[in-house]
Amino acid sequence: MKLVPWREKGAGLDLFEDLEDFQREMNRLFDVTLQRPLKAGNGGPFMAPAVDIVDEKDQIRVKADLPGMKKEEIEVDLENDILTIKGEKKEEREIKEKDFLRSERYYGAFHRAFSLPSSVDASKVNAVYKDGVLEITLPKKEGAKPKQIKVDIK
Repeated sequence: MKLVPWREKGAGLDLFEDLEDFQREMNRLFDVTLQRPLKAGNGGPFMAPAVDIVDEKDQIRVKADLPGMKKEEIEVDLENDILTIKGEKKEEREIKEKDFLRSERYYGAFHRAFSLPSSVDASKVNAVYKDGVLEITLPKKEGAKPKQIKVDIK
């Protein structure tokens, strides 16, 4: 946390200083909210898998980190140009008569949804899950692919 020196406010109105104070408080509010994990029903942090979405020439590629999950626990849907990734990681309770000193692993349900351009060909979507990474390939329709035209400059 950054320390900010205390300054006594003057008797006059300083609009810019008040706006700076407001912005500083808003930044502090969002820093606290986004850096601390949210709580889910089981007391663990809210799981929102990290996702990369890359728009390539012929396709859109989505990669989601889902470590420790089985492919049977993951569901991928594409409907009305909305890609949905959801699943549930079951808690492994093999330890009996022992207390955890620290438990940070998440168990429970998650749900992520992304709007996609209408140029995606839903009939050719492919998903592969390997080593904890779900990779979804969304090919673009033929008419949506960028075309390059050679122009001779004279």
